[in-house]
Amino acid sequence: MIDILFCGNDGVFDGMLTCTLSVLMRTDTAEPFHFHVFTMDVSHLDERYIPLTKEHIALYRKAVKEFGKDNRVTVYDVTELYMKYFSGCPNEGAYCSPYTLIRLLADRVKGIPDKLLYLDADIMFNRDVRLLWDTDLEGREYAAARDHYGKYLLYPNYINAGVLLFNIAEAKRTRLFPKARAWLQRKKLTFADQSALIRSTTRKKVLPQRFNDQKFLHRHTVVRHFSKRLFWLPYPHTDNIKQWHIDKVHKVFGYRQFDDIYDKYLSLIKSSPVKEIL
Repeated sequence: MIDILFCGNDGVFDGMLTCTLSVLMRTDTAEPFHFHVFTMDVSHLDERYIPLTKEHIALYRKAVKEFGKDNRVTVYDVTELYMKYFSGCPNEGAYCSPYTLIRLLADRVKGIPDKLLYLDADIMFNRDVRLLWDTDLEGREYAAARDHYGKYLLYPNYINAGVLLFNIAEAKRTRLFPKARAWLQRKKLTFADQSALIRSTTRKKVLPQRFNDQKFLHRHTVVRHFSKRLFWLPYPHTDNIKQWHIDKVHKVFGYRQFDDIYDKYLSLIKSSPVKEIL
């Protein structure tokens, strides 16, 4: 079983679905997938912060099952855990959203396996997920690639937490998650959960950049992470183009490698009673 975790509200459903389709359509394996989704209702902070809807969960399960009858989806409402550990903490107004914090609850959720691949929603797989999944994690809490900008601006092995292959068993032994939660509870951190995770790490494995490429898409790229990036032309500026912004992916990046995935995504959306605005 290949176990993958997403965390988010209903607003990132398009990212979860396109990323999941990229995993399923770029991987050739008879091994089943189990997709775990942490979601929650914190609409008291922002009206957009609502959990995945029943309609979207049903559509997501339908999509996953189309690629294998043994594939599974489990959705966890972690609202109660969030309120216990993070409500009112200095990092509740995180740089992205409170949903970035909830991956650090993985040790508190029943049913989470000893090995788990966490993925941000703004990710597409360009090659087989097993190239990442089969990484040896003996004695390491997790494996992650360097942050594209942080490795220059901060220090060489500064990691990006958008792709994390967790050794949950080892992380429990070293108390990685409780230590990270404690940082978030007592101090405002620049990059919230990512900073807390880095400060709490005992031992990690640093992966090649192709496992979390935040700027380029090469033939050898396994994971393309559509995070905010710097553009120099026509003038220096940043933009936050996500993979579900299909027109921009075509026009700005010139990518056509994901068009088969987009075709499947659009057909699923059109067949759903819940219509998305692209």
